[in-house]
Amino acid sequence: QVQLVESGGGLVQAGGSLRLSCAASGRTFSNYAVGWFRQAPGKEREFVAGISRSGGSTYYADSVKGRFTISRDNAKNTVYLQMNSLKPEDTAVYYCAAKRTYSDDDVPPFPHNYAYWGQGTQVTVSS
Repeated sequence: QVQLVESGGGLVQAGGSLRLSCAASGRTFSNYAVGWFRQAPGKEREFVAGISRSGGSTYYADSVKGRFTISRDNAKNTVYLQMNSLKPEDTAVYYCAAKRTYSDDDVPPFPHNYAYWGQGTQVTVSS
């Protein structure tokens, strides 16, 4: 079992920045790929960014590429999502999720591939 807790959400004006954190406890965190997903009201949960177990590979949705950066510190069992140049359409509940992997390129962009989820943190971007 892996327990995940997100933090860092809040209200920010368009063009501003936030940094989300995903703190993990339980099993060996470096054995897990981590994804950030978001869900806006009335919409499906969508992939935002993912990072491999080592941190050596990162992946982004086209909508956030160049604005968001995912990183991890396995010594601290934490994954971060730095969000810059925020837009109103980034408003959503953001979730981190973990997937046990056996290769460093296994970072799927689909929610059903992830077994462990945090409770979510609200991000609201005002125009």
